[in-house]
Amino acid sequence: MSISLIATLALLVFAGAAFLSGRSKAVALSGGGEARLHSLPNYHGYYVAALSAAPAFLLIAAYGLLGDRLIEALLMRALPGDVLALPKEQLQLFVRDARAEAFGGTPSQLTPALSAAAAALSRIDFLTRIGVAALAAALAGAGFLYSRRQLRTDFRARNRVEGLITGLLILSSVIAILTTVGIVLSLLFESLRFFGRVSPLEFLFGLNWSPQTALRAEQVGSSGAFGAVKLFYGTGMITLIAMAVAAPVGLYSAIFLSEYAGPRTRGVVKPVLELLAGIPTVVYGFFALLTVGPFIRSAAAAAGFDVPTQSALAAGIVMGVMIIPFVSSLSDDVINAVPQTLRDGAYAMGATRSETVRQVILPAALPGIMGALLLAVSRAVGETMIVVMAAGRAANFGGPLESLTTITVQIVALLTGDQEFDSAKTLSAFALGLVLFAVTLLMNVAALRIVQKYREKYD
Repeated sequence: MSISLIATLALLVFAGAAFLSGRSKAVALSGGGEARLHSLPNYHGYYVAALSAAPAFLLIAAYGLLGDRLIEALLMRALPGDVLALPKEQLQLFVRDARAEAFGGTPSQLTPALSAAAAALSRIDFLTRIGVAALAAALAGAGFLYSRRQLRTDFRARNRVEGLITGLLILSSVIAILTTVGIVLSLLFESLRFFGRVSPLEFLFGLNWSPQTALRAEQVGSSGAFGAVKLFYGTGMITLIAMAVAAPVGLYSAIFLSEYAGPRTRGVVKPVLELLAGIPTVVYGFFALLTVGPFIRSAAAAAGFDVPTQSALAAGIVMGVMIIPFVSSLSDDVINAVPQTLRDGAYAMGATRSETVRQVILPAALPGIMGALLLAVSRAVGETMIVVMAAGRAANFGGPLESLTTITVQIVALLTGDQEFDSAKTLSAFALGLVLFAVTLLMNVAALRIVQKYREKYD
């Protein structure tokens, strides 16, 4: 068991003890009457536990994120001059081999200098972990003593605890926002590097996709071709097939569950239908490759057509089945949100149930249903595993019975294995990711706008 894990477990135990200590002191201060306290005794315990554990937890978390860099920096200071004089690539390989030797891996070569570096690295790692654990213990003890001394009958422990929780929520929100900004900036930066080598017009409107680039100019295909129109076409074709399956089935299922099914039927059918959303996409991919694809090929062969096992139709059908719960659940929610007074008014006018659904409920729920469909489209556009297994990787123009590829499949293919991140081939994956991000973002924004408009109208 590592020292960091032992320190974390010990800190959790200490936080529990700090809570009990703070609570017991608050009870003692109250003299048996909690009305004398500004806050309940539990809040005093929470306050002591939070100040005892939070600084130490932050230190351990920071070490978990930056510890490797710190250890490597300390190792660099301990390396001899002849090792530091090595070229950058050889020095990185030396440090990687030293880390492997120190922590039970297999280095590419073993030399006396490497053994000495590995021993130094192991010693630095051990001392650093001991130091972090000791500092965390000191912070926990100082926080405990400071917070416990603050406890009084008029101490606003509840306000302090709620302030700490509010700060934690704000920090979580900031982390989420910064993560999104970091993703966008990383995509944008690498995409700009790609567009510095390949024209954006060629990328967005070119018809030839062959990203293989050679290492030497005399090799075939050294220039590469990065026209992504075929990828856009394949993505649109498979998404269209998926929505042709998911939209009617999901919408009709929602209408049946909300307007026709009884409580018992709804209680059974709705959970079973939503189970489809919990099946891993790789299982759907196996189903498409081993069942749906061969079935389509057999049916086409019986009709006199030669169809491959991997086709856009097979991928689209299975993907449509996968996103049925998205359409069904969201449509069911918006249909149920339609005021009952609209139904009662239609029935009072002599309309049948089907006429009420067709002429009253669906028009009223149309904005929400459109939002559900757009969210389902964005889910289909970003799917990868089903397309890899069921539609292949061929970038071409073709019909539903031919093998096609999508943006996400090409991103996976471009970034799989050892890649040189300074080549146009690898950088093109970031450009594709930026396009995919922009498309799905616009779809999600449009869907949310439509749903918000619907809620403002009928809430």
